[in-house]
Amino acid sequence: MSTKRTNWSSTRRVLHRAAALVAGATLVAAAAIAAPAASAATSLPGWLSTQGSTIVTASGAPFTIKATAWFGMETSNCAPHGLWSIALDDGLSAIAGMGFNTIRLPFSNECLAAKASNSINGAVNPGLVSLTPLQLMDTVIARAKAHGLSVILDRHRPDSAAQSELWYTGQYSEQRWIDDWKMLAARYKNESAVIGVDLHNEPHGGACWNCGDPARDWRAAATRAGNAVLGVNPRLLIIVEGVERQNDGSNTWWGGGLKDAGAAPVTLAVKNRVVYSPHDYPASVFAQPWFSASGYPANLEAVWDANWGYLVRKNIAPVLLGEFGTKLETPSDRAWLDALVAYLAKTKISYAYWSFNPNSGDTGGLVADDWRTPQKAKLAALAPILTPVAAPAPQPAPIPSTPAPTTTPRPSLTPTPTPTPTATPKPPTPSPKPSVSVPPSPAPTPKPGAGTAPGASAGITATWVPQSTWGEGYVAELTVTATGPVTKWSVSFDAAGTTAVSNAWGMKCSVAAGRVTCTGADWAATLAPGQTVRVGLQAAATRAPSSPKLTLSAS
Repeated sequence: MSTKRTNWSSTRRVLHRAAALVAGATLVAAAAIAAPAASAATSLPGWLSTQGSTIVTASGAPFTIKATAWFGMETSNCAPHGLWSIALDDGLSAIAGMGFNTIRLPFSNECLAAKASNSINGAVNPGLVSLTPLQLMDTVIARAKAHGLSVILDRHRPDSAAQSELWYTGQYSEQRWIDDWKMLAARYKNESAVIGVDLHNEPHGGACWNCGDPARDWRAAATRAGNAVLGVNPRLLIIVEGVERQNDGSNTWWGGGLKDAGAAPVTLAVKNRVVYSPHDYPASVFAQPWFSASGYPANLEAVWDANWGYLVRKNIAPVLLGEFGTKLETPSDRAWLDALVAYLAKTKISYAYWSFNPNSGDTGGLVADDWRTPQKAKLAALAPILTPVAAPAPQPAPIPSTPAPTTTPRPSLTPTPTPTPTATPKPPTPSPKPSVSVPPSPAPTPKPGAGTAPGASAGITATWVPQSTWGEGYVAELTVTATGPVTKWSVSFDAAGTTAVSNAWGMKCSVAAGRVTCTGADWAATLAPGQTVRVGLQAAATRAPSSPKLTLSAS
């Protein structure tokens, strides 16, 4: 979801920003990482294209993309989440062993330009801490390839704060969006493990399909960006999501509406490259009207056919169901997932499950909170469309070096026409969201609040950094800095309406009488003088504290 969603995008994918700055010496990039046998890479499909509604390999063989998302590079951490707990190779090995053949890798433009990531445990992932986010992306791709996994790059957000309605914002222009895509296309133009680019995650709100308004027309923007990417690497799949509001007045999930793509397709200069990518979720994420209609869940197939499935049924274009996921805790959700898996199996539609991460707020993940234990019930439900494989025996391998940017090639098969110059559109005034089918927006983000304990002997300072709020909870982080050597520290604050802390990183938290108390734990338990860590919590609450007064203690 955008993260989730969010993040509705903000209520899920914005939840995936759990992390903390890990202290310790940075190890050299040549440090060894456990790697699978080299033969794993031979299972990769290589460059792909499309024939009608089928994705095919260079030999013309049908290929189904079976992906899961591993998010985090679109958040303030600028790194896949969980690397504070597990090794990168352990996560990739688990994903491949579950039967997936592809990783959907979300990122933000902000992280592409960042000089450092955070939340990586150097003791678990030697050599990764010192990498820039772009170098880390190189490494994720190289290690995924070694595990027999292809990669889809997903421009999930412009910045790490929240999902945007449109493909640009006041801070991140359309030109920046296109330029960054061209940079990535050039960076990986000789890496066939990078099979496609998901141009923008979950267009919604004012985004329209073929409406003719250059500030809002997502089809036109996807055409401009798609041609720019293919001008650099004509072998990539161009993945185009839908919109929320369709031209017949119907609403669906953010990015989920492709009802108008059949009559008004995205037509690119290089043929056979477009893959459409809706998102779909169960009632636990948002109570869409079809979940309460008579005949549920038998009515779902007609809903999917109308919004995007017809593209495959009528052999118009391939579809990659770019996100779907659930905690699988209700009968309605179980019925939805069973029906969707059967639909995917019958239509042979490609997909990307949301998510591998357990810290997706309203869907959970494919592993438990320890980032290791498989969620057996979910995997059993997905079994009809997965082919689990035995993980290959690991062997040492060096971290790959950063590929040097290369010159921009032109397509060799189909000449690229010179597009008519268009001015970078200015962000339109946000339009109100209809109440019937759009998940609730996050509450406005308050300014960070700071706190210090009385007296100079407190030993720490802390800043409250709100991340996301929704109807039933919130996520917040704390930046904690030691003013001297600290062997134990705690932070407490009043949070009326908070009933439980469901997840925390770098801390252990409890709730009593409307007050939350958190104590440093794990890698953030002890602090060296001047050390700063980023810790956080996810709480169940009827309302979120806006800028609470923090009471600090340290020894």
